[in-house]
Amino acid sequence: MNQGLKDLTKLFSLDEKVVVLTGGGGILGRHFASALVQFGATVVVADLNFESAAAVCQEILNDFSLEAHPFELDVSSEASVKSLMEFVVDKFGRLDVLHNNAASKSSDLKRFFANTEDYDMDIWHEVMEVNLKGMFLMARAAGALMARQETGGSIIQTASIYGILSPDQRIYEGAEYMGVQINNPAVYSISKAGVVGLTRHLSTQWLGSKVRVNTITPGGVESGQNDTFKKNYSNRVPMGRMADANEMVGALIYLASDASTYVTGQNVIVDGGLSAW
Repeated sequence: MNQGLKDLTKLFSLDEKVVVLTGGGGILGRHFASALVQFGATVVVADLNFESAAAVCQEILNDFSLEAHPFELDVSSEASVKSLMEFVVDKFGRLDVLHNNAASKSSDLKRFFANTEDYDMDIWHEVMEVNLKGMFLMARAAGALMARQETGGSIIQTASIYGILSPDQRIYEGAEYMGVQINNPAVYSISKAGVVGLTRHLSTQWLGSKVRVNTITPGGVESGQNDTFKKNYSNRVPMGRMADANEMVGALIYLASDASTYVTGQNVIVDGGLSAW
């Protein structure tokens, strides 16, 4: 080996890293949890629905004989966030990675997808409590903990393509999700744009530490939309299709691992080229 060169074959390994994944019981969350564990991380799968988190951990155990740890978490509650951090420190002694992934479309899909003119502000506040307040509470708590560690840590926040682009309303003609007519409500776009802004702000928050903060922005992922929507959306994407959930995993592993130790304040967009038009 030449002088000055290092063995980089384990750069993407997550061995010995402790990871908290919020929204771990969700559509993308279960794929993120599985990947993190397979790359060697000790993972706390946190979700508002404990049964969903436990089911993901059991699935990982069944498929890979690897252990993950479920935790019931309300990201919008300061007390719940504090309880999670205490659990992590007591059990593992540190936190290396936070994947701030929890998000909400509210408890009522029909009201969530209402027209702008008729939008219910109770739904607005319900979404913002999770998508922005919850994101801030988790990042603040994790960053403070990581900043006290000599090794620092990585905070990764999930946004959305509609946090950086305006929705093309034409693709929603005849579009449905879980039997409900859909659109892209303003509250969702604004909350996800806020995630990108929060990342940029926090990336300069803990100066002098090794805490880095980045965003993953997924494009449209197939997750139960009807054929009309999938066709309309795919026609807007240079790669000609929606994403598979597993195609979001590579960006996460990169940002969680030591492959990205000089990357902070960035937004990694995984959208099949949609934002390149």
